[in-house]
Amino acid sequence: MKDKIKELENNISAAMHGGGKKRTEAQHGKGKLTARERIHFLLDEGSFEEIGMFVTHRSADFGLDKEKYPGDGVVTGYGTVNGRLTYVFAQDFTVFGGSLAEAHAGKICRIMDLAMKNGAPLIGLNDSGGARIQEGVVSLGGYADIFYRNTTASGLIPQISAIMGPCAGGAVYSPAITDFIFMVENTSYMFVTGPSVVKTVTHEEVSSEELGGASVHSAKSGVAHFSCPNEIDCIRQIRKLMEYIPQNCDEDPYPVQYEYTDEKRTALNNIVPDNPNQPYDIRDIINLTADRDSFFETHKNFAENIVVGFARLAGRSIGIVANQPAHLAGVLDIHSSVKAARFVRFCDSFNIPLLVFEDVPGFLPGTDQEWNAIISNGAKLLYAFCEATVPRVTVITRKAYGGAYDVMNSKHIGADMNYAWPAAEIAVMGAKGAAEIIFKKEIAESPDPQKSLKEKENDYNEHFANPYRAAERGYIDEIIKPEDTREKMIAAFRMLENKAEKLPRKKHGNIPL
Repeated sequence: MKDKIKELENNISAAMHGGGKKRTEAQHGKGKLTARERIHFLLDEGSFEEIGMFVTHRSADFGLDKEKYPGDGVVTGYGTVNGRLTYVFAQDFTVFGGSLAEAHAGKICRIMDLAMKNGAPLIGLNDSGGARIQEGVVSLGGYADIFYRNTTASGLIPQISAIMGPCAGGAVYSPAITDFIFMVENTSYMFVTGPSVVKTVTHEEVSSEELGGASVHSAKSGVAHFSCPNEIDCIRQIRKLMEYIPQNCDEDPYPVQYEYTDEKRTALNNIVPDNPNQPYDIRDIINLTADRDSFFETHKNFAENIVVGFARLAGRSIGIVANQPAHLAGVLDIHSSVKAARFVRFCDSFNIPLLVFEDVPGFLPGTDQEWNAIISNGAKLLYAFCEATVPRVTVITRKAYGGAYDVMNSKHIGADMNYAWPAAEIAVMGAKGAAEIIFKKEIAESPDPQKSLKEKENDYNEHFANPYRAAERGYIDEIIKPEDTREKMIAAFRMLENKAEKLPRKKHGNIPL
């Protein structure tokens, strides 16, 4: 038995060293951790249980039979994050460049199946050169097996992807199906076709970082939700995100102890400027309403005219969607609509109540928006809110104009409670534009058109640019002082804790994609 145990220990040691010391040093030289180091920092101390340590490939083509490594370039298993069961796979770039092939894919699929069966989150740490070319179509089949499981798991368990090295070709589609994507600046990239192919086809000269780096995907394409300065920060952010989400679609997020200082309440009265055209930062309202230091923003650098993220209210996790007057006046456009729609659907999938702060002057006009389908893209946000069955509460802080008023979680599309601050303006459009249309003839015939227009503006403002007409109709449940917002939100969500709403029986809807 001693010899057998010694043999086991030697085999474990070989597996633990991945592609060897030289390749590990090369990985560290790039500012990157190894697969096992990443898992060590991600999971709670001592909780990792590895599965498939001794799996190797079964290919003999192109000399592969002479080069085998235990684990076949991916470390898989389970452990805990913040004390909760979590499944994880980490591709090992020191072994075949982390390339995916039959056995490699089989290990990942095994972990995905276990995660779905046991209702626990899945975290993928991606660092791969792509499909293992020596195995041909078998590698492509392995990718497809993973894509299929990503789709099956979507909405069933939370799926998180961290891109910690190259991720190219077919490999990018698995992260794209998952719920959140993290990228590391300067050491990770994602693209369907690399710089060399781009140069051949389009004659563009572009680097990997310029084509698909963290800054590109977090700010321009919106593919990545988080851009992190290094791998340790990336792992820390993943652990933080996990604090706000439940294990699966049948559970609720866990409540925690919370802190809040009542002295902050009155500051809410002074955030929105008297001038309706003056910007302010909606994050100030979010931070003064939520529990102290609890707001965790996602997709921060993309479509900055809308803010989305998680927070806690009296210790309970909520999702926040808020127009941002400090950027493009908080207008809705293609990118902001898609960004918010995706976030709303995630929260609804995993029983996370939604709080909406609304200050929206409408949809962004122009040929660029119309030609790039603002109609169908704006409808994605509308569809997401209409379909959501979690508790939904809206606070109109200032403007709520036109169709954007409807889209931003209005009572008409199923919001449970709708509040407005006293200075809220709820109307089809701004007073000036409305007056120019309604009183066009009268203004034109007036001896002083400018004075007449101003008078008509004031008349329109008095009648419609306030929250009282909407409140009279029951579209607004209550007009509240800004300083009372937190207490009203806590009361509303407590009242809605046992909300039970189901969608009509059907296979699925057809969201405007």
